[in-house]
This record gives sequence, C-alpha cells and structure tokens, in this order.
Amino acid sequence: MARRSDHSREELTRLVLDSARRFAEAEGLAGIGARRIARDVGYTPGTIYNLFGNLDDLILHLRGEVLDDLYGHSKDTPLDAGPEENLRRLAAAYTGFVMRHPRLWGVVLEHQPPGGAPDWYEEKVRRLMALTERAIAPLFRPGEAAARLHHARVLWACYHGIVALQLAQPAGSRAAAGSLTDSLIENYLYALAHRREGQSR
Repeated sequence: MARRSDHSREELTRLVLDSARRFAEAEGLAGIGARRIARDVGYTPGTIYNLFGNLDDLILHLRGEVLDDLYGHSKDTPLDAGPEENLRRLAAAYTGFVMRHPRLWGVVLEHQPPGGAPDWYEEKVRRLMALTERAIAPLFRPGEAAARLHHARVLWACYHGIVALQLAQPAGSRAAAGSLTDSLIENYLYALAHRREGQSR
C-alpha cells in the first residue's frame, strides 16, 4: 500500500475524487464507498477522512465538480434570441450533459448533505442559475433583479424535476425530456407574460 508521502495533499485529493467519479459513473450514488475508494487509490480509509472529514463531504465535493462540468458544458450556449428560444437552448445543453452522465448526475439529485450545502457549493448553483437569468432577462425591466432570479429558480426547479423523473425510468421507457421541457417553457412563459401584462395595466 502506498505511503501518504507518495502524493501531496492536492494530488491525493484529485486521486480520491477521480476514483469516486469512476464509481459514480458506473453505479451511481450507491457505488461510492470510502473503503472501496481507499483500495482503489492505495491508501487507507482514514487518509480519505483526513482529506474530506466524512463520506458526505467527499460526495459534496464530487457534486460540486459535476456542477462545474455542467456549467462548462452550458456557458457558451448562445442566449441572443428571445426568452423561449434561449430557454430551449439551455435545456438542450442540460439534457445533453445529463443523458451522457445519468448515474453521475443522479449523485447530484439523490445526495442530501446532513447539514445542508455550504456557501462554496451554493455559489456553483448560483453560477448556473445566472445562465437561466440571462435567458429570460428580456422579460424584465431594470430594477427587477429579484423577480428575475425568482422566476429563474422556479424554472430551474421544474426542469430539475423533469430530469429526475426521466432518470428514474428504465432507459428504454424514458419519455423524451425535450417534449416535457418544451411544454414547461411554453406554458410558463405564456402565464408569466399575461400576469405581467395584467400588473402593468
């Protein structure tokens, strides 16, 4: 078994996260275990706990990396059309990433840290949320940042739910997430536009 001095803390952290990712890609959340990761990287479980504190902390850091990957996959999506088309483009990017990494994304959906998510993790969520805010920005006037964020959160939560339902189905029987998302976007934006028209009268 390797000695701890064989790797720096940063190198060992990377080894552990890469191992956790491989198990998650193959088996989902249930595949992530401290003992099997320790065997995989050639260290003891105690070494892993010195790095992350506990298994929930390790999984949370893996979740953070998955959010970073999704952001990297989505950040260059053109958002220069109307809100409806912008949202469709973002949804397509999201769906493409998730369907390529269904078990890995399942870790994000299924894992709930006992003490809630720390600020560094919430910042990663907010960075993703900002893409949705940009997509719907033409619907809002200056000074309506709070309303824009609220509706971005609602849309994100709804789409999160659609994807979770799709992933819960056997692969061969999954309905097209795109059709459900199209319906969500069309009806939500229609209702939002009419509500805002009523408020402006």
